[in-house]
Amino acid sequence: MKKTIIIIFHLALLLPVLLFGQETSEIDQRLQTIMQRYQAIGLSVVLVKNNQIYFHKSYGNKSIEDKTLLDDNDIFRIASISKSFTATSFMQLLKQGRCSLDDDFGDLIGFPIRNPNYPEEKITLRMILSHTSSINDQNGYFNLDVINPTKNPNWKSSYNNYTPGSQYQYCNLNFNMAGAVLEKLTQMRFDNYISKNILKPLHLYGGYCVDSLDHSRLVPLYSFDNNANIIEEPNAYAPRRDELAAYQLGYTTPVLSPTGGMKISTLDLAKYMLMHMNYGVASGKKIMDKKYAKIMQTAVNSDAGYGLAIMNENTVIPGVTLTGHTGSAYGLYSAMFFNPVKKYGFVVITNGCNIPDSENFNPLLKDCIRALYDTYIK
Repeated sequence: MKKTIIIIFHLALLLPVLLFGQETSEIDQRLQTIMQRYQAIGLSVVLVKNNQIYFHKSYGNKSIEDKTLLDDNDIFRIASISKSFTATSFMQLLKQGRCSLDDDFGDLIGFPIRNPNYPEEKITLRMILSHTSSINDQNGYFNLDVINPTKNPNWKSSYNNYTPGSQYQYCNLNFNMAGAVLEKLTQMRFDNYISKNILKPLHLYGGYCVDSLDHSRLVPLYSFDNNANIIEEPNAYAPRRDELAAYQLGYTTPVLSPTGGMKISTLDLAKYMLMHMNYGVASGKKIMDKKYAKIMQTAVNSDAGYGLAIMNENTVIPGVTLTGHTGSAYGLYSAMFFNPVKKYGFVVITNGCNIPDSENFNPLLKDCIRALYDTYIK
């Protein structure tokens, strides 16, 4: 009888291991099938469950040229998820009283920010961070001269013909301008501020300045042309030494791309996501007050579901609202989404897949999140 009890006890200990092994086999098969469906080069995923990293794995190639396999600690340019780092920084400055969400953005940046169609309407920091500013990317967004009335005679075309604050339109220029304001308020270069106040407290490796990172960890990015030919995108990690040598604090900030230039691994991005999931706290570090974390996650424009560099998305998993952001640039597609109440979340990044540009939410990202949800959460 005693021997039987011992055997049952050992079987009970082995059961979670066996179940986890079955789950891993299932998710491996599903994710690899998704990769084949969309001709993905490489794929890296992290699942957070019960408020901790529960599963992480990388598949496929880091580099096509030398057939290097993708590793969990490799670093991607994550594109527009970067915007949330910029907005998080402003939440810290709000706490310190250095600015207000209702500040006139023109006063903050140092030149007029006024929609010429509605010159009496103030464009605020809140509007900039929520894409409700009525500003667009028609003139480009890697140089602040495009919207500066003293620099560009065509500055008026950077504005849409509707009242600031009344509508949502995604705009990268908003966040490159916000990065410049961050520098003016802190007198620190944008990438250095992010490193000191977000990355280092959370023990994360990454940054906006490609020249300061270990290039052996950077994941090459690939796009597909109309004939499904694969093209490497070297500009994703173009050096910025020359631009930084002539850097003008508070104005040439777009060379660091606050709107999309963060480079980080999926694992470290998941640790950053945990901070947002827990309303400003992770790894025993308080990055921002709960009040400001909730402001970021609360939609400013209810139609778009977009807060301050954080969106609420309900199309990925039917009947479930997820909070986070996506990114796409140079062939890369990324997603960071979480449920702050039930304490689960997903980070999914591919360094290239064959997806039509017309897709609003990359179907590979969506399918991967659903696969992780079905296997581990549902």
